[in-house]
Amino acid sequence: MSVKRIPLRVAVPIVVAIAVPLLILPACQKREKPAPAGTTSGAPVVVKVELGTAVGADKRVVQPTTTFSPGDTIYAAVMTDGNAPSATLTARWSYQDGQLVDESTQTITMNGPATTEFHVVKPSGWPTGGYKLEILLNGAQARAAEFNVR
Repeated sequence: MSVKRIPLRVAVPIVVAIAVPLLILPACQKREKPAPAGTTSGAPVVVKVELGTAVGADKRVVQPTTTFSPGDTIYAAVMTDGNAPSATLTARWSYQDGQLVDESTQTITMNGPATTEFHVVKPSGWPTGGYKLEILLNGAQARAAEFNVR
């Protein structure tokens, strides 16, 4: 059996006619745009935690700080994003040796970006030293923030 050779001037246009559409087609397909940084299209996430001595009407900290006085009320603004019919946020405040100072939980409905406010106060005054705030989302640690009382 003999093999018939195709002239190069005929083979090259055939290869080009087959290969070019295969290279161009993926580039023409519609692609979804990625979500902006810090956001999610579905799964709930804790984006950021800010600490301060006051919050505004929008529940955001007016002036973020990590240094407090013994008589301050300490606020935490917890920024979340995502979608969930029900999610649980927990704020766990602890003193430098890991001693639990306070823990509170809020159940929220998540429909995009939102801010939830937590706060702690100690009328007799906070002992000086280092503290830690852990934010849990549905029982799992999502963010942490350290701060000092001086």
